[in-house]
Amino acid sequence: MQGQSRIEAALRQAGVPFTREEPMARHTTFQIGGPAALFAAPQEEQQLLAALDICQKAGVRCRVLGKGSNLLFADEGFDGVVIALGPIADGIAVKENSITAWAGTALGRLCTTAAASGLAGLEFAMGIPGSVGGAVYMNAGAYGGEMKDVLTEVRFVDETGAVRSLPADTLGLGYRTSIFQQKSWCILSAAFAMHPDSRGEIEARMADYLDRRRQKQPLELPSAGSTFKRPAGAFAAALIEQCGLKGYRVGGAAVSEKHSGFVVNLGGASCRDVLQLTGEVARIVQEKTGYALEREVQLVE
Repeated sequence: MQGQSRIEAALRQAGVPFTREEPMARHTTFQIGGPAALFAAPQEEQQLLAALDICQKAGVRCRVLGKGSNLLFADEGFDGVVIALGPIADGIAVKENSITAWAGTALGRLCTTAAASGLAGLEFAMGIPGSVGGAVYMNAGAYGGEMKDVLTEVRFVDETGAVRSLPADTLGLGYRTSIFQQKSWCILSAAFAMHPDSRGEIEARMADYLDRRRQKQPLELPSAGSTFKRPAGAFAAALIEQCGLKGYRVGGAAVSEKHSGFVVNLGGASCRDVLQLTGEVARIVQEKTGYALEREVQLVE
């Protein structure tokens, strides 16, 4: 990475911890990915803002990382700076019927906090891997619910380095998409509008969703979650199964035998394996059914 020594010096001066050549397989739910040239782990918001500013001024590629779900890093790695939100993922504030959470907060922790506070609305999200920021970025959803149903406002850093806030209805939230996928903005926190309910009933609904996931999804193997987006008028998993592709394998990557909507890492899978597998699955499904499958998992290279 060009100018790496200067970037390292600037990170040190700002007090931002970092490592060199950090394997991204250690930081993603797929457990796949080569090394990032620099892996920064800010411990507070000011350090995060400093790291973003350093990258912008140096003109280097930068990727902000939450819990590493829904991502596939290239085998060659990332010739830039990966900034992890995890170390500062403990900020949740509950005020009346609203919850505000730091972007790096685990989505599961947000859900359990809501339940403990007797606030309903996030039950659908229980068990979705990833962070609050990642869930907003993708407008994550399950069981008929989406983040946009409860999201009210997002605080972020824009391309100029300014900290801004925008209401949810201006963020282009749609099926697995948001404005953040088109902008070089870094989500800092998100606010959610909830409604009061019995803690016991909320927890029971969350437990039901978790049980359904355990029964139907291959949680015992590394994956990036649902691999393909749902095509209009059909379901990706049903189409893949209809084409006889359960268990279809390339190298260490395979279509799950348990849920054909998931590609799993059977051990030692490479990014190349996953890309070849998903490409072949999409080709076969389109040839046999006419439906075009679009990969939901995002490639970082």
